[in-house]
Amino acid sequence: MGGALALYSLLRLWTADQALQEVRKVLVVGAGVMGHGIAQVAAMSGLNVRMIDIKQEFLDRAMERIKESLEKLYAKGKLKEPPEEVLKRIETMVANPDDESSYAEAAKDVDFVIEAVPEKLELKRAVFSVLDKYAPPHAILASNTSSIPITEIAKATKRPDKVVGMHFFNPPVILKLVEVVRGKETSDETVKITVELAKKMGKVPIVVNKDVPGFIVNRIMARFLNEGCWLVERGVYTKEQVDAALRYKLNFPMGAFELADYVGLDVLVHLMEAMKERGMNLTICPLFKKLLEEGKLGVKSGEGFYKYPAPGKFKKPVVKASAAEGVDYISIVDTAVNEGAWLVENGVAGPEEVDTATVLGLNLPMGILKLGDSLGLDNVLDSINEKKEKYGLEDYRPVQLLENMVKEGKCGVKCGKGFYEYEVSEEDLGEIKVRREGEALWIILNRPKQRNALTPEMLLKMAEVAQKACEDEGVRAIVLYGGDVFSAGFDLTVMKDVDPTKAPETVARPFKKLALALEGCPKPVIAYITGYALGGGLEVAMMADLRLATEDSLLGQPEINVGIMPGGGGTQRLPRLVGLGRAMQLVLLGDPIDAVEAEKWGLVNWAVPKRIADSEVRLLVKKLSSKPKEALALAKKAVRVAQEVPLIDGLEMEAEAFARALATENAKEGIAAFLEKRKPNFK
Repeated sequence: MGGALALYSLLRLWTADQALQEVRKVLVVGAGVMGHGIAQVAAMSGLNVRMIDIKQEFLDRAMERIKESLEKLYAKGKLKEPPEEVLKRIETMVANPDDESSYAEAAKDVDFVIEAVPEKLELKRAVFSVLDKYAPPHAILASNTSSIPITEIAKATKRPDKVVGMHFFNPPVILKLVEVVRGKETSDETVKITVELAKKMGKVPIVVNKDVPGFIVNRIMARFLNEGCWLVERGVYTKEQVDAALRYKLNFPMGAFELADYVGLDVLVHLMEAMKERGMNLTICPLFKKLLEEGKLGVKSGEGFYKYPAPGKFKKPVVKASAAEGVDYISIVDTAVNEGAWLVENGVAGPEEVDTATVLGLNLPMGILKLGDSLGLDNVLDSINEKKEKYGLEDYRPVQLLENMVKEGKCGVKCGKGFYEYEVSEEDLGEIKVRREGEALWIILNRPKQRNALTPEMLLKMAEVAQKACEDEGVRAIVLYGGDVFSAGFDLTVMKDVDPTKAPETVARPFKKLALALEGCPKPVIAYITGYALGGGLEVAMMADLRLATEDSLLGQPEINVGIMPGGGGTQRLPRLVGLGRAMQLVLLGDPIDAVEAEKWGLVNWAVPKRIADSEVRLLVKKLSSKPKEALALAKKAVRVAQEVPLIDGLEMEAEAFARALATENAKEGIAAFLEKRKPNFK
């Protein structure tokens, strides 16, 4: 029996492969933006293409655009054969579904059809009905629809098993993603042939196993665009804050409102309404419809959420990076992560497929589920539940899968497992813990009952671990962390027994040893401050290269209040960071300041909402890890030397360091990438 099944499987695969080999001629229905782009891609892959439309002028314009595109690609060396050779494989024909004889001629000898007519169900059904009559029995009928159910389109034919979605992304010549959508009756063989054809056309196909509204990419896109809009509608943030957070914090290529303008608010609202009508629990933000009613459609009309130089002329809106500060960006993408979980829970696609689709379809720096893991799935769930409690919309119904994962401790990167597994290990060394997360090493202060009060042994152990991390080629960044509280300072129960004559050795020396390890380390060091960093705790934090604190944290040097003064470098590092006057204020008065004020003073680099603090640190580590390590080490050393030597000596040292950096392979790669307008691939 097993042998028979295996033979049957082989026969099915052989049949699909044979059918694929027979796909020689492709019919593209529609010569618009998507149609002519698909025709070009198919011809570039060696296929013979017939492109049809209802008017010759549409076809002529399409061929002109294809010719221009091919010539540009050829000039850049991205096309192996001359444009005229590709053009020879494209024929055009005027055809109209109302004139069945024209469709009979157009479809008579094709192997595969890709329909790219306007997004109207009745029009598509009419096209498919006629195609079904005249296309050869073996021909597959595919639709490039982005929102209409494949199952509904297939009902217009007598071959629903051969009807499939083949959703390209605009522009088809550039974007690699193709969503291959399975209708209720689409056969496995049809899906396989479509997948292989997409690969032949140089695309990355993702199979959408269920014919759900919006498939994968548009469901995810609709969520974060809509949520960003609602945050502005409710007065939580401005559009600039939302877009800045997506651009500069999460590294999205476009902000939510910028992308909405680019897509076109008429297209976006139509897409959302179509998905909503088909059962997606989506409450469309009123701002979208308001602008639509005012005729502000985005780039195409010259104005939407932003203004543009002229109708149809896109210019990236100016949004300052500073607008992102203090924005809880989890609240922008929480429903998008939840939607990704819904797709997995309902068997539409697996996590890898969802993420590949969102990276290739939306150009995100990481997939939406991997982003959720990075942000912390527990934080995402908390954000959704808070909105559900406050607003009561169905949009904020957490997916059961997400709830179960959080209950099981699968909260993402920080837990070692979420939608993916991560390289995480932790070693308990008593007063500190050492945690390894990929390329980051975390030194975690571990005296929670004593509010992480420091001891000489604790400082020396931190210095030892830091030194080893600095020498470890696999470590790209060090994070100092204390859990709920960074550190309340040096342990006064130890301090009371210190012989004053031995204080430089017993108290100051451990601080100095830790400082030498951290400040002399070629890797960047981040202090992640929560709760408070007081006294010796702040002195340790000031040894780091970068400091990130939750907004509710307190920082200060309160030693004066118990009759002593800073002894771990506070009087020396504070003036260098905040200036003489403010250093005097902190040291002489002993009053702490909150993290928001500390950011203004320059004592911390970032004061962030508590919910995003974990992800902020991990995103910062990721960003630092992407930099060339030689230049990073040289730059760190040069900046630190600037605090110690006269300007003339510092400039000389900088020049020598610059020369060393310029001589590296990474410098050559970085400069070449800049000139070639691509991302560098640093080693």
